Amino acid sequence: MGDGLMLDDAAVRWSRPQTDAPVTVLLHGYGSDENDLFGLVPHLADDAVYAAVRAPLAPRWPLSGHSWYDIDEPGTRDAAGITRAARALLDWLDARGLDRVGLIGFSQGGAVALQTLRLAPERVRFAVNLSGYAADEEREEDARLTELRVPVFWGRGSMDEVIPRAAIDFTAGWLPAHSALSGRVYPGLGHTVSGEELEDLRHFLAKQA
Repeated sequence: MGDGLMLDDAAVRWSRPQTDAPVTVLLHGYGSDENDLFGLVPHLADDAVYAAVRAPLAPRWPLSGHSWYDIDEPGTRDAAGITRAARALLDWLDARGLDRVGLIGFSQGGAVALQTLRLAPERVRFAVNLSGYAADEEREEDARLTELRVPVFWGRGSMDEVIPRAAIDFTAGWLPAHSALSGRVYPGLGHTVSGEELEDLRHFLAKQA
């Protein structure tokens, strides 16, 4: 299903052992790893189990870390690559026996979170897109997603120069039409996450409990 991509289960960081509690999966950005978003866990709702996964690809030299799909320039919307990564994530969820999960992704990870939601909307309780975007394509699954209106939080900085305007414009039109969207643009913020955004995210997560 994942077209040859596999997530390394041994690299996953868990906030606590997997139980019957809801699981929220953390998806890092380009050139990073599972340790990045795991640092957010103390600032998030504490009733969930958090699993920070590692992307399956290596970014192009000279960057270190890991990536979900190849890019020629930051913010490129490679729909096929994003889909391939989302299918690999779904394969990992299957292997772990995880069904209804929450997804929190930053940048590339945000794109993968939204694409996973599109591929399997019944399996995602909510999706969080931090400084990311949606793949610019039409999918037949989008009709079902529109019916379900899964909660989505989208936060981004007004000074984010990494994600191209075309990607922002598409996402700004697509998300309200296909989800129960909560979103905010943070004045003066670049391609990062602020304390104010984390507070908004915490409130969003509390509503999903």
